[in-house]
Amino acid sequence: MFGRKILDRLDHMLDDAIAGNFQESDYDESQLSKVESKWKHYLGVSVLTKENMEKEKENVKSLVSDISHQTKTPMANIQLYASLLKEKLEAGEDSEEKQQNLKLLNEITRQTEKLSFLIQSLTKMSRLESNIVEVKPQQQKISLLLEAAIEDAGAKAGQKGIEIINEYEGCGYADYDMKWTKEALGNVLDNAVKYSYPGGKVRISAMEYELYTAVSVKDDGIGIKEEDTAKIFGRFYRAKEVQQEDGVGIGLYLTREILRKENGYIKVKSSPGKGTEFVLFLQRGTV
Repeated sequence: MFGRKILDRLDHMLDDAIAGNFQESDYDESQLSKVESKWKHYLGVSVLTKENMEKEKENVKSLVSDISHQTKTPMANIQLYASLLKEKLEAGEDSEEKQQNLKLLNEITRQTEKLSFLIQSLTKMSRLESNIVEVKPQQQKISLLLEAAIEDAGAKAGQKGIEIINEYEGCGYADYDMKWTKEALGNVLDNAVKYSYPGGKVRISAMEYELYTAVSVKDDGIGIKEEDTAKIFGRFYRAKEVQQEDGVGIGLYLTREILRKENGYIKVKSSPGKGTEFVLFLQRGTV
């Protein structure tokens, strides 16, 4: 249908576009056929679109960095002033007014911590979606990841009297980024603690398969309805049963995105009233 010369020129244009070197000025309109001219126009528009996307990415990166920087100091100051005010109130004589003021101050502190967590979560989400953050997996022992995540979740679990049990005794490896994968696993552990009954148990284990290491987090808490299991990984989704619990519905979304960037994935098994099991699949490493 097309002459060999035309096909070669079209192929050359495409190679330039893939390599990022395509420039419309390199091709003389008078020497091109109608098909080649359309192909040239299409690739020119594609290059322009790519440039616009790169500019937009840089704008988002700048905006996220600015928001993170501008909110960090005010939030830290609010927490500091609340802490100083609490010390001053506690040093005074006991009275009904003092107890009421302390109650209000504790609520201010709680809401400040919630707002700080929301800002941090939104910043992480934006960085991941904009590919600003690079997740760099490397071969590491899986036991290091489990121990680090359990240590981070220990304080919150202790407040509810929940025991986190590490059932993994192996010495296997997986390819993962410690910082971000600990964040992913920590989000799942945090949910397990949050939605477990006081005095309950959360079990964490790992199973090594041919291609993946599967990290399991299993609780005996309130469970999840079947119709909600496909929605819980969406941004800001929260089931009706947990609307009154602290949280913004970003944690599991971040977990899924982090694992996706590592060529992994996550699954969930649950029944209302019978607990929940999340399984995080990490690509296997080879020793």
